[in-house]
Amino acid sequence: MVEIDPTSVGFEFAASAILGGLIGFAVKNVAKIVAVIIGVQLVVFRYLESNGIVIVDWDRLSAGLLETQEQANQGVHWLTSVVSTLSVGVGFTSGFLLGYYRG
Repeated sequence: MVEIDPTSVGFEFAASAILGGLIGFAVKNVAKIVAVIIGVQLVVFRYLESNGIVIVDWDRLSAGLLETQEQANQGVHWLTSVVSTLSVGVGFTSGFLLGYYRG
């Protein structure tokens, strides 16, 4: 039988929730900056393409994305790792979401 110490589980949950909240807040702010940079980059590339300075092979580009998606679908069995890190994962996830939405 597995012994579970409520104190250590509570500590793990609280620590991971605080860490998750901080990381969620940081991720949201960094994501805003990255979205602006990517948006500006796409506008510049589109402008350069419309002037004939840059030529984009859209068929080749989308084919590479499809290959990446197929490789990502061939992942390993994740259930074992999820169950083993459940107390830390739940705390981190709840803190991350709270920090993300409040930030």
